[in-house]
Amino acid sequence: MSLISLDAVVGGYGGVPILNGVDIAIAASDIGVIVGPNGAGKSTTLKAVFGLVKVTAGAIRFEGRDIANARPDALVPMGLGYVPQEKNVFPSLTVQENLEMGAFIRADAYGDTLASVFEMFPPLKEKRRQKAGELSGGQRQMVAMGRALMGKPKLLMLDEPSAGLSPKYVLEIFERIVAINRGGVGILMVEQNARQALAIASRGFVLAGGRNLFTGTGRELLADPEVARSFLGGGPAA
Repeated sequence: MSLISLDAVVGGYGGVPILNGVDIAIAASDIGVIVGPNGAGKSTTLKAVFGLVKVTAGAIRFEGRDIANARPDALVPMGLGYVPQEKNVFPSLTVQENLEMGAFIRADAYGDTLASVFEMFPPLKEKRRQKAGELSGGQRQMVAMGRALMGKPKLLMLDEPSAGLSPKYVLEIFERIVAINRGGVGILMVEQNARQALAIASRGFVLAGGRNLFTGTGRELLADPEVARSFLGGGPAA
């Protein structure tokens, strides 16, 4: 059974459809990567899953349960985590306070989870008393991802996790994403660094005009000449 599945999803803002029949399905063990040109509906797809965009047709199921148009505050306790591209930290709070906000919904002790987040992102432990707004872009992204992990999600959705980061931090963030997935968390991410993202993807989805143009494994999409020519800026990967 798929962890998350979107079947012919149509939706958008104010009655104007941006998604025009998106189909996505990933298992709990997958890293799913959504790529495509600007305006393709990539970020809107994640927002539709997380209840931030109205779905007018099609189905969204999480662990087989219909979640289309469910509220975000109902989805987080079910095991969905979402990290938006922008405004994804509380800049006036410390790193540790940001992380603790991610455990707000939990009734159990979260010390072990906090320790595992610090182990996953060592710079955060060193700067745990520093305000998040004073961190570098890469470190803020770590805070945002760590806060989402504090809720112990089954699915972590990431919108452009490498946006605006230096090459060093892009590599580091991608390494952490792979580690999070190996720890048992499904990943569904939107990414402009398409080649690097598809290189770690078990499932890839190329969107354009709010619908699927290509679907396959990351390796298959990287090797597809048409995908490479139209969406990856050159020939297929060697």
